[in-house]
Amino acid sequence: MAATTTICIDPKTKSTLDSLKIYKNEPYNSVVERLIKMAYDNDPLTDEEIAGIEESLEDIKAGRVYSEEKVKKMLGIDD
Repeated sequence: MAATTTICIDPKTKSTLDSLKIYKNEPYNSVVERLIKMAYDNDPLTDEEIAGIEESLEDIKAGRVYSEEKVKKMLGIDD
């Protein structure tokens, strides 16, 4: 049997954990394990990908962007 540890959490956090349960009686341990698995990225971004994201953010800041309408016209897509 696994060891049990008691932790103190804010009531709002408990409510959030409750809303993340897949089924009503799912143990909090299962919810927390699922969240932990989601927090770790087994395929982290490469330096090249990070550089591309940074470049894109600079383009956005500099106003080098197209509206959705402009892109649709460029691609010949009609609504």
